Amino acid sequence: MPGNVHEIRPKPADTEKITINLGFVDLGQVDLMVQEGFYSNRTDFIRTAIRNQLERHADVVKQSTARKSLDLGLRNYSREDLEAARRAGEMLHINVLGLATIAQDVTPELARATIASVSVLGALHASPAVKSALADRTR
Repeated sequence: MPGNVHEIRPKPADTEKITINLGFVDLGQVDLMVQEGFYSNRTDFIRTAIRNQLERHADVVKQSTARKSLDLGLRNYSREDLEAARRAGEMLHINVLGLATIAQDVTPELARATIASVSVLGALHASPAVKSALADRTR
């Protein structure tokens, strides 16, 4: 690679793909709502339905988040964060509702030396080696 060209790390996705199974009648009703113009596509319908249910249960989510001491949203753990924890003699307990990211330059050894437990409701982005190293500490 020439000296003035730098490889750019791809931006992580801000959504996570899930798969659901629907009965034929439910799927037909979704398609009808799309066809009638209430929603732009199936995904729009499903996202709206999920958001409506989350709004309906917002108080329960808020109470559970507080009770379980969860970080809400996006939480990034850099190599520097983990090295600082190691220098301080601290072990981290990762509790996230949303997206937890452990930087790609974190080694499995550093992760095991500084992360006591991992509980993520949502998604955990980390290298396969780090995920494997923390498998026994992940709930």
